[in-house]
Amino acid sequence: MAAVGDSGPDQNAEDPYARLGLSQGASFEQVQQARQACLDQVGDDQQARARVESAYDAVLMSRLRERQQGQLSEAAADASVREESGNKSTAFQATGVLQKLQPKLMDAGQAISDMRPQVALVQGPGLWIRLGIGSLAMVALLLSSDSVQLVLALGLIGGYVSAVRRGRRPLSSLGWTLASVVVGLVAGGVLAAALSPSAVDQLNLNSDQIQAIPAAVLLWLTALLLA
Repeated sequence: MAAVGDSGPDQNAEDPYARLGLSQGASFEQVQQARQACLDQVGDDQQARARVESAYDAVLMSRLRERQQGQLSEAAADASVREESGNKSTAFQATGVLQKLQPKLMDAGQAISDMRPQVALVQGPGLWIRLGIGSLAMVALLLSSDSVQLVLALGLIGGYVSAVRRGRRPLSSLGWTLASVVVGLVAGGVLAAALSPSAVDQLNLNSDQIQAIPAAVLLWLTALLLA
């Protein structure tokens, strides 16, 4: 077998068969064995390993061309066919994996699409019911600081139930309703901190009421618009 790792001149250096120590009629198993033997021979020499792989690829390409021209020997044709079959098998396996993943990817895309907010005003009797209940809740919130927790709790439940009844999935409904409460409370906290004590006294509200008002408004809007 040729010493493929040698860098010196070689009259057969350009012949991939000679570089692998093979004859033109070598079988598929012989081509594979020669490639592995040459790789073992050169060890960790990356340049020599690259020359081995280059020679191996050249043999396969040469056999493919000869096969297309009808000039390939039976043993070489068997090697080419088996190599091509292996490539097709790998491609088929990759395609099968993608086909199996496709429904899951579609489900994930649908789940993401379902999480997006869709805004549409409630129609019919439901609109008047939500307007009436929301108005009563806001009045209760403005009149008594003791109603803050009750109003927010009922608003959270009402927003969630409204979104589910309008066709939104439960998890998405819960997520957007909770987001309304959190954003509202943060905005209310900023508002309460920004108001001066004299302004708070003029409004006749305490800090809990001021902080709860934006959250209550957002919950009301969620019940009216989230679809």
